[in-house]
Parts: sequence; structure tokens; C-alpha cells
Amino acid sequence: MKRIERMMDAAKKCGEEICRHENILVVSHIDADGLTSAAIMCKSLERLGINYSTKFIKQLDEHIILDIVEQKPELVIFTDLGSGMLDKIDESGLNAVVSDHHRPNGSIEFHLNPHLFGINGSNELSGSGTTYILSQALGDNKDLADLAVVGAVGDLQASKNGMLVGANRFIVTQGVESGVLRYQKDITLFGKQTRPIYKLLQYSSDPYILGITGSESAAMDFLKNIGILPNGDNRWKRWIDFSENEKQMLVSALMQHCLDSNMPAYKVKRLIGESYTLLQEQEGTEMRDASEYSTLLNATARYGHADVGLAVCMGERDAKYAIARDLLANHRQNLVDGLNFVKDGGLIETTNFQYFDAGDKIMGTIVGIIAGMCLTNIGNRNLPIIAFANDGDMIKVSARGTQDLIRRGLNLAIAMKIISGKVNGAGGGHDIAAGATIPKDCKEEFIEALDELIGSQLSG
Repeated sequence: MKRIERMMDAAKKCGEEICRHENILVVSHIDADGLTSAAIMCKSLERLGINYSTKFIKQLDEHIILDIVEQKPELVIFTDLGSGMLDKIDESGLNAVVSDHHRPNGSIEFHLNPHLFGINGSNELSGSGTTYILSQALGDNKDLADLAVVGAVGDLQASKNGMLVGANRFIVTQGVESGVLRYQKDITLFGKQTRPIYKLLQYSSDPYILGITGSESAAMDFLKNIGILPNGDNRWKRWIDFSENEKQMLVSALMQHCLDSNMPAYKVKRLIGESYTLLQEQEGTEMRDASEYSTLLNATARYGHADVGLAVCMGERDAKYAIARDLLANHRQNLVDGLNFVKDGGLIETTNFQYFDAGDKIMGTIVGIIAGMCLTNIGNRNLPIIAFANDGDMIKVSARGTQDLIRRGLNLAIAMKIISGKVNGAGGGHDIAAGATIPKDCKEEFIEALDELIGSQLSG
């Protein structure tokens, strides 16, 4: 708690700087954590009567910074990015506040980051959580805790422990006290609010359920065999429609199936975790569940429609929400197509990692998501996975690992930063999930150097 208190004290200094200005540019990342970060800041500014505009980017680099400088903003607030470019921001002369959770590189006067206070930005506080703490220095904004939780869940901060921990826990508690959030032990399969029950089983990827995952008919047969049948009109109930007794029966049968399939006990345990319900949202919609909400947001910003995702976060539930749902359907299909592309082409193994090159077949903005799906579904979980995709005249690199690999010494954030720098690229992120951008003609050099570095991490 003392670390959080120290961080909140530092947030006051940033908040004072923000309140000195009348027009502010908010720059954020194009994922769920970035969108919720921006929304928390925009709502806070709106409540203060401060004018703002927004800009969403894939990655902050020198060119983007120069573009921002040319706009001559009165003040820039970077959310969910910026900590890796502090020196460049300082050199540019921008008047800036950085609210981020990635590992810092350099320093500026107004910088809020959990790592500065001994809080792990990979699983103890997200970008939206950092911005939430900053928002508390701007007024009574505790009701924005639900957005911070959506961002944290979207950033996979609950995956290690099956629940949000650290400073994230503080935010969960404030959300409950404010009446905007509820948490409970529940099945961890995706789609509890919106999907028919067999779809939860069919698309389960973490854990991968042998004999069920990937097969609609197998999922239906499993349910029928334990006495769960569709209604008279052949419609299957959603998870939220089940009674507590039905839920317990299904979970017990599912766990037994996994144990009979020789699934390791620690994977079976991942069937149950903590879920987060947004009490201000309508039941049966994507926004009611933090996991589904974060996926909806990813489906907007990663396809160039960050304005749609931001509008949903700001409370729009009509036209923009309809667009978001259409984008979500498209996103799901793209993920299926991407996973099938990798299945057909296979993964290439080096000594210390596995990889695939999507070229132009998978968008750079979602290739990391597909890499994570591949690691769970078709890859070797004893090796991290690296994904390449064309991104204009550069290559987008996404890296994903597992908690077991992290315990062995893997740190993808360090690996991406060091090796991309060696080939005139840029990279960073978290120990378990990171990314980089590199020149197209440096791919083989990058692979060779990365293999050596990851090997030294895993053997260390």
C-alpha cells in the first residue's frame, strides 16, 4: 500500500501540471489498455472543463514525436506509451506528461510509471491503471475503476495468477466500493455474457481442451453427454443463463474430462479464475464482462477505428456501438483465418524459439494476438513464439511467452529492445509479451541474434 501511496503523491505533481492548461492533446496506444487509458483521461479532463483532442498510434517513435511537435500542442499527455522514449520527448521540447507502465528509458519531469515505485508494470498495474491513479489527482474519479480493470484484463495482467493483483487489486477494491464493479470466482472461458455455451468450449484456447477445442460437434456432444441440451427451438443457453447448480455440474464434468485427458493439474486449475462484471452495463452485452469488453475494444483500434472504441468507452451505446460490434465480428473471423494460416504453413523452430512469417496475410496490429493463440493451440509451449508481419516498408515483430518460461529467465521486453536496436529498429514491452519494428532486410540477422540472446536468458 505504501508503494501505491507514493505513486499517488507523484500523481499529484502531474495533476497540477495538467490543471494549468486549457487545451490538451491525449496520445495513446491502439489496444484495449490504450483505449481505456485515453478514455479515463478524457473523462477526467471533461469533468474539469478542459478541452482535449486525441491521437492514437501503433508505436511512439521519433517521427511521431516530430509530427506532434508540429501541431504545437499546449500540453501532451501520453497514456499507455511514452516511457520508452522519455529522452526523445524531452529533447523535442514538448510540454508533456507521461502516464505509462512499460519499462522506462530516460527521464522527464512529469512521468508516472509503476516501475519507479517498485510496482511491476507487467502484472501489477496496466497503462489504464496508471492513468486511473493519475485521474484521482484530477478529482473524484473512482467510478472510472471499471475502465481501468477492462484495460488491465485486456493487457493480460490477470493471466499469471488467475486474478488481478498488486496495485490492480487496489483499483478493483475502489471499483467495488464505487458500485461499478463486481468480482467473483468463475469459469475463465471467453464469452460468458454473449456466446451460446458450446461456443465457450469450442473456442477455449487457454487451456486447450483436448477433444473439444476447435470442434463444434465435439463441444455439443460433450454437453449432451452430461445432460445439458438446447432449448425446444434448438437454441443453446449462455453461461449467464445457467443456474448455480448447472454451472457447478458443468465445471466438474469439464475438469474431470481434462484430468482424464492427462492435462497437467496447473492447467486444469486455469479453468477457474476471477472474472470482473461491470455493473453499470447491460447484462448480456460485451461491455458487461471485462474480458469481452477488452476484446471489443481491440476489434476497433487495431483496425484503424480507435475513435469508435473511444466513443464506446465514453458511453456511446448507439451508432458507434453498432459499428464496434460489426468490427468485432470481422476481428473474430480474421483471428480464425490467421490461426488457420499458421496451421497450414506450420511453425519454424530455431534452437531457442519458434516463429512464423505472416507477410501480408495477417495485419501487424493483430499478429501478436494470433501468436498467443498459436502458442496455446499448435505451438511448443516450451519455446517462446515470435511472429513477423509486413508493416509498410518495415517488419512488425510480436513475441509471446509463458509464465513457465518467465520463471526460467525469459524476458521478451529486454530481448526485443536489445536485438531490434542492433538492426536499427525499436522494441520493448513486457517480459511475457513484447514487440518490435525492424527493417525488412534485417530479418535473418534479427532471428540469429535473438536466438542467441533468448538462449542465454533461458540457460541463465
